[in-house]
Amino acid sequence: MTTFTTQIKKYRLLKDLTQEELAQRVGVRRETIMRLENAKYNPSLELAVRIARELDASIDDLFHFDFEK
Repeated sequence: MTTFTTQIKKYRLLKDLTQEELAQRVGVRRETIMRLENAKYNPSLELAVRIARELDASIDDLFHFDFEK
């Protein structure tokens, strides 16, 4: 099983953005950002890159996957 955590909310708040503002900037609905922040949705690579660029962070800064062997 894979455990997924995210730091999107932390970086979004550092940029003083609402969920709605970030969603508009990366081309998704606010609900998608909410689900990402709560680790209820795994983003596509394209979306992960768009979010990372918008938040001036790396993908590794924002997304953490813990893979069980």
